[in-house]
Amino acid sequence: MDRINEIWAQVPQSAQWVLAGIGAVYAGSFALSFLQLFLNAFILSGTDLRKYGKKGTWAVVTGASDGLGKEFATQLAQKGFNLILVSRTQSKLDALAKDLENKYSGLQTKTLAMDYAKDNNADYERLAKLIAGLDVGILINNVGQSHSIPVPFLETPGEELQNIVTINCLGTLKTTQVVAPILAQRKKGLILTMGSFAGVMPTPLLATYSGSKAFLQHWSSSLAEELKPQGVDVQFVISYLVTTAMSKVRRASILIPGPKQFVRRALAKIGLDSIEPFPYTYTPWWSHAVFKWVVENTVGATSGFTIWYNKKMHVDIRTRALKKAAREAKKA
Repeated sequence: MDRINEIWAQVPQSAQWVLAGIGAVYAGSFALSFLQLFLNAFILSGTDLRKYGKKGTWAVVTGASDGLGKEFATQLAQKGFNLILVSRTQSKLDALAKDLENKYSGLQTKTLAMDYAKDNNADYERLAKLIAGLDVGILINNVGQSHSIPVPFLETPGEELQNIVTINCLGTLKTTQVVAPILAQRKKGLILTMGSFAGVMPTPLLATYSGSKAFLQHWSSSLAEELKPQGVDVQFVISYLVTTAMSKVRRASILIPGPKQFVRRALAKIGLDSIEPFPYTYTPWWSHAVFKWVVENTVGATSGFTIWYNKKMHVDIRTRALKKAAREAKKA
C-alpha cells in the first residue's frame, strides 16, 4: 500500500485529477447500470399488450403445442387475444385449441400443423392463407430445437445440425416474412423472438445451437430498427434455463423458473432493454437478468474464461447423459 501511495505521489496533479475523473465516471456508470437492473427486474413494467390490439386481435404462436409456446398461447388467450397455433403435431394443436376455447369464452383459434425441419414452402403458403384478412397484432417466434445432449461439433449428427439451423433460423425468418407485412400495414404490432444465454455467451458442445441463437440476436435487432417506423415493436427475449422438454430440467428453482412464471414476466417486461448490450432485447426473469449482468460486468460474456467454463459445464453434462444412457441400455 505504501508503494502504491509513493507511485501515486509521483503522478502530476493534473493527471491525478484526470484519472480520478475517469474513475468517478466508471463508478457512476456502474452504479447507474445496477440501479437500472434493479428497476427493470423488480419495479418497472413493460409495454402494455393493449398497444398491439384490442380484445379479439389475433396472435400467431409457433411451437405452440408444448412448453413455452403453449404457455404463451394460454396467457395471450387469457388477455383476450385470438390465436393461430402453429406446431408439428395436429392432435396436440387440436387438444390445446379445444381446451383454451372451453376455458375462455368467445376465444377463436385456428391451427396449422407444419414440420419446420422440412422447410416446405407450401407450409408457409398455407400459413399466409390462414391469416389472410385477420387482424394479426402479435407474432411469438417460439419454435426452436437444441441438441439432444451436449455434443462436440465434429460429432454432431448431420441431421441434427441441419434441423437446428433450419428450424431456429430459416423457420423464424420465413414465418416473420409471412406475418410481419400485416403488422406493418396496420401500423402497430409486436414480434417477439425467443433467444438464449447460449446466443450471448459462446457455448462449446452446443456450438450449432449457440450460433443459431447468436444469428437470431443480430437479425432481430436489425429487423427492429427496420420496422420501427411502421409502428412494429421487435423484441428479442433472452432466457437461461426454464423447466421445459428442450432444457430437460424438471425441477424449478430461483434460477430456473417454470413456463408459467417465465412467460408471465416475458409479457410484462416488453421493451425494458436499457442495460442490454443489444438494443430491442430484454431478459425478463429476474435471476437470469442478475446472473447475466454479473457475468457481463465481471469476467465478460464472451471472455476466454466464460467460454472455458461453459465448455467444462457441458462436458460434465454430456458425461452424465452418456452414463445414464449406458445404464438404461443395460436394463433394456
